[in-house]
Amino acid sequence: MTHSTSQTAPSSNTPTNRSSNGLAIAALVCGLVGLVFFSIILGPLALIFGLVALNKAKHGAAHRGMAIAGTVLGLVDIVLFVVLVALAADNGGYFSFTVG
Repeated sequence: MTHSTSQTAPSSNTPTNRSSNGLAIAALVCGLVGLVFFSIILGPLALIFGLVALNKAKHGAAHRGMAIAGTVLGLVDIVLFVVLVALAADNGGYFSFTVG
């Protein structure tokens, strides 16, 4: 009686030397959502998460591009909020969009 046993090593497509960078994803999501809702809250969060994620990316973590995008979007959110507040203050505290 012959028994053939073959053992194969589990294969993985993910690199094992890079740690994950969830803060980069959080920065990107906060930056994107902050363009539409709650820019005063989500903008600074995206900026902080993005800068921390960039620091982690310098030490080998993944998602450096997402960290940069989240940082830039956080800055855009803050600038957008400041511009909208300035426009509202210039119009007596009222600001609206007119389409058409």
